[in-house]
Amino acid sequence: MLVLFNFTYLKMHQPKIVLMSVILKIVDGLVVRGPSAPLSAPLGSSVVLPCYVDEALPVEDLEVEWRRADSETLIHLYQDGESRAEVQQQDYHDRAHFFTEEIQHGNFSLRLDNLTAQDEGEYRCRVHSQQDSGETVAEIKNIERLLVSGPEKLVSAYVDGDVTLNCSVDSHITPEHIEEVSWRKTDKDGDITVLLYQKNKTVSEATHEEFRGRVEFFTAEIPKGNFSLRLKSVRTEDKGVYMCQVFAGVLSANATVQLERLGFSALHTMTVILCISASGSALLLCFLIYSPDKGGFKVSVCRERWFYSAILSISNLEAY
Repeated sequence: MLVLFNFTYLKMHQPKIVLMSVILKIVDGLVVRGPSAPLSAPLGSSVVLPCYVDEALPVEDLEVEWRRADSETLIHLYQDGESRAEVQQQDYHDRAHFFTEEIQHGNFSLRLDNLTAQDEGEYRCRVHSQQDSGETVAEIKNIERLLVSGPEKLVSAYVDGDVTLNCSVDSHITPEHIEEVSWRKTDKDGDITVLLYQKNKTVSEATHEEFRGRVEFFTAEIPKGNFSLRLKSVRTEDKGVYMCQVFAGVLSANATVQLERLGFSALHTMTVILCISASGSALLLCFLIYSPDKGGFKVSVCRERWFYSAILSISNLEAY
């Protein structure tokens, strides 16, 4: 703010009047500087919210407070020459920190650790020094999330049938920036690579021999963040736990899918029924050919063979 004072000095004995102009500069508060643009960072990482003045201020009577602009929640406070962590809002304990040694140089920036999705928004830095005060605003925008989700329950399948193991990526990151997606089957003896997506393409040669020719992505769905896996010609040994793991820069996340005890298809059911029916027909034929009086031994053998055949068929059915 500029104020102009005009003084007229009149000398009675001189014919000339002299006009003097004095310009006084009055400082209207502190000039507190902050970021020139919104800040962004990956979920779970750290971000620095800038807040500083051009010239160092005396630490005596200095007070700096960081608050959420939308709710006035206290993030951190510097007062009486020290950080006052005890007055922070609970959600920011051990997450919000001053650069204490820099405060004497006029740097009041705040480091916020372990970012969550709820940390998006505006933050206000207020600086009070003796009779002057000023403030600036920093905004955290578009925190880069990487959330990978799978099915909410166990997945079942039929032997010799096909099954889909779901894996979807909910992220601000576009599929083009996803560096790698790997499907792995976790066994007690180690992990088996089922299918690998790397540098925007499927790496088929990385697939373990047990799954070669039987697994694929839904290629048309990948731009939508859908990295579900189709497993064809399911085998009994395919049951187990599968992990879908996604990598994007410093971000990574995963989801697991459990392929439970495999069921049996209608074809297998009909096959077993036919086997049992055929065994029953053979037993009936034995009764017709051999009477109880003349062929008791052979009828007994027929019964045993039918019983064994029926048990074998049921065992095969349970194996599926």
